Amino acid sequence: VAALQDEKNSLISENEIMNDRLEQLDDSLDDPNTVVAKKYFSLQLQLEQLQEENFRLEAAKDDYRVHCEDLEKQVIELQHRNNELTSLAEESR
Repeated sequence: VAALQDEKNSLISENEIMNDRLEQLDDSLDDPNTVVAKKYFSLQLQLEQLQEENFRLEAAKDDYRVHCEDLEKQVIELQHRNNELTSLAEESR
């Protein structure tokens, strides 16, 4: 029982220390002049920019996919037309 009580007290103490550190980090984020806050806001801005870039690239990818499908259809149509014209050329010979 004594060992468990000591472990409990140790865990309570460690929990208090961690909560204090968490409060300090929260406080440092609230003050925009701290290095941590500046880095946090810089990373947050960078994340937003990357998300916008990702969205733009996804949209461009979709556009290119549609364009590629259209070109593939045109290729198939032109191949059929070429075959027809080749056939007609052979007949006329």
